[in-house]
Amino acid sequence: MPGVAVEAARPEGDDAHARLRRDLEAVLMVVDQPVAAYDLARAFDRSVRDIEAVLTGLSEEYTAQGRGFDLRQVAEGWRIYTRPECADVVEHFLKEGQEVRLTQAALETLAVVAYRQPVSRGRVSAVRGVNCDGVMRTLVLRGLVEEAGSDPESGALQYRTTSYFLERLGLRSLDELPDLAPFLPDDIEGLDDTGEHTS
Repeated sequence: MPGVAVEAARPEGDDAHARLRRDLEAVLMVVDQPVAAYDLARAFDRSVRDIEAVLTGLSEEYTAQGRGFDLRQVAEGWRIYTRPECADVVEHFLKEGQEVRLTQAALETLAVVAYRQPVSRGRVSAVRGVNCDGVMRTLVLRGLVEEAGSDPESGALQYRTTSYFLERLGLRSLDELPDLAPFLPDDIEGLDDTGEHTS
């Protein structure tokens, strides 16, 4: 009965493939820089060939469906990008649509940056207790936060608030911010850029 064994094995293989597609999508939605297929293969305990096949399939599927996002392979690896033809709409929404209120997560992240700047994403995440990469991208696109060079010790990219941030809050300088710093953790300087305490 070899035919029965083959038919019984297919759904399980299909399920594993579907789970891998789902899990790869979940990871690619939160990364803030391209990820190499090799790194994804290690994380998922799969071969690089398997990972690249799934990523290529997802990329082709998104294009065929005309999705607003695109999965692209660049020199450093794979990442989800806004489709070029949607760039104007996204820019208008994020920069001009200022009547759209910031989420609670965005407000918390913005507060940490304002009071601890310049600060890396890792340290902001450590203060908030959750990954803030996506929120930081939104704040940058909205013009409230900008890159402020690299930390001389760790090399991590740092962020600070912008003059537009001051304008939106009606402040002349950061000195006019309310005195909330005492409510933020004091030991942020003892954290590395992954949020772990340094020895």
